[in-house]
Amino acid sequence: MDCDEYQRAAMRTARDKDAPDEFMHLVLGLVGEAGEIAEKVKKLVRDKGGDLAQLDRDDMAAELGDVLWYTTVLANFLGLSLSDVAQKNIDKLADRQRRAVIGGSGDNR
Repeated sequence: MDCDEYQRAAMRTARDKDAPDEFMHLVLGLVGEAGEIAEKVKKLVRDKGGDLAQLDRDDMAAELGDVLWYTTVLANFLGLSLSDVAQKNIDKLADRQRRAVIGGSGDNR
């Protein structure tokens, strides 16, 4: 499945774009799902000494899928195709790598 196919499929399960506070719903949903990933990693560190061999990869795949869904629907809400978002991200990272500034911090490096 490519990005555009995924976006079309995800939109079949999304709320109407005109739903009350839909933008906030999507942003908070994305942050919440990312937080669930962080929570699972925190518990891995706390309870299992950070042993990645004990990470439940099926759980992580499910949470990553939720992050992907919210990212995709939010992109659509903003009139962006997921393919374009993905390509722009790869282009940005390749440019940073070419200029040897992929490490560090800040958006405009």
